[in-house]
Amino acid sequence: MSLLMETAANAPHFPLSFTLVYVVGFIAAVSIGSIAWYNSKRPVGWEDKERPSIVPEVKPEETPGVGTPKS
Repeated sequence: MSLLMETAANAPHFPLSFTLVYVVGFIAAVSIGSIAWYNSKRPVGWEDKERPSIVPEVKPEETPGVGTPKS
């Protein structure tokens, strides 16, 4: 019996931090994806629906990624 207990104590275990990284990453991906979906063009049948108050509205830029235009 002590051999079984010793083997169980020395057995490799799955680290909690590894699992926590995946859980937090999944929650972040779902949150960011939801915000992106709500800010995209509405799917068919959802055009007249209200945006949830928790989702921020993102305004498109005139020159995305280019910077300020020179005149």
